[in-house]
Amino acid sequence: MRNPSTQCFPVLALALALSCAAAAGQTQQPAAQPPAAAGKVQAREVNLPVTVRDKRGALVTNLTAADFTLTEDGRPQTIKSFARESDLPFLSGLLVDTSRTESGAMEAERKAAEKFVDQILPGDSKSTKPGDQAFLIHFDREVELLEDFTNSRDKLDRELEQMGSTSAERSARQGPETTGDDTGRSQGGSSQNGRQLYDAIYLASDELMKPKDGRKALILFSNGVDRGSTETLNEALDAAERANLSVYTIYFKGEEERSESSFPSRRGGMGGGYPGGGGWPGSGGGRRGGGEEKSSVDGLKIMQEIATRTGGRYLEAKKKENLEEMYNQIAEELHGQYLLTYTPDQVDKDGGYHKIALKPKNPDLTVVTRAGYYAQ
Repeated sequence: MRNPSTQCFPVLALALALSCAAAAGQTQQPAAQPPAAAGKVQAREVNLPVTVRDKRGALVTNLTAADFTLTEDGRPQTIKSFARESDLPFLSGLLVDTSRTESGAMEAERKAAEKFVDQILPGDSKSTKPGDQAFLIHFDREVELLEDFTNSRDKLDRELEQMGSTSAERSARQGPETTGDDTGRSQGGSSQNGRQLYDAIYLASDELMKPKDGRKALILFSNGVDRGSTETLNEALDAAERANLSVYTIYFKGEEERSESSFPSRRGGMGGGYPGGGGWPGSGGGRRGGGEEKSSVDGLKIMQEIATRTGGRYLEAKKKENLEEMYNQIAEELHGQYLLTYTPDQVDKDGGYHKIALKPKNPDLTVVTRAGYYAQ
């Protein structure tokens, strides 16, 4: 006779095996996510450069978050931090109009820009924060990157000294590579007199600034009139907003257009665009029709709009001798900025645009910051 316990063994073994399998299945199931994991879908932190002035126009540098109210799309937001000092690197770009109408001020512009570079990139390495860099672009009928991001004052100063208009001879030698752009410019009437202001803003914002983290500003010298750009003003400003940068504009009306020979060419026609010869890829063309200059275009208002929409500042140089003062004011303002950070109360996964309103509790103060931002 068989032992009853022996007869039961297969049943017990089967039950034990099923029990183990069930336990194993449970361990293979994903565990419930802890609350901390939800942080991955929270709204990204927004950084805003903020400038505050009193009713006399002087910078105010002793404020705290408690002195302001902040809303996003009309909803109150909590300011996370508000301080003047930041470890974030400061990135700046110089955009210089080298078309013929600005030729009379070019020497003064070079000297003023050089002194500005000296202020934002001090020669003493101890005074420069890690990551502080600047670049230089000039534009007329092409957009040309003269010096990429660098912390070298010498490199920028050297390029400023040699800066001039795009050489007609250089463009002619470039052959089929620029045929399309040249054709577009001739259709827009800007083959010789181009001023691709909007393209310069767009490309500096999208190609250079957007991939970088930190505090960002473009300093633009021009009369505000565009000829022959591929991009429209709206597209250029959208690119600046997506790159989270401010544009400071220096308006100089310039002189009446003269003969092409009145403006010296950059390095006698040598040099390249970005990269190499041919100007910046995508520059030129006027294919969307938004860049052709018309008599009704008000360059002053355009420069004001560029600065206002991006949270920068508009300055007007009545004469070329004012340029150094203009650049000094911008450098002072950049050094006196606050950096405000907050995390939006709602998550935007679609990359939409959000309006920001930062208001001081003291009505005698004036606040300048960006009008909004695009969610990542």
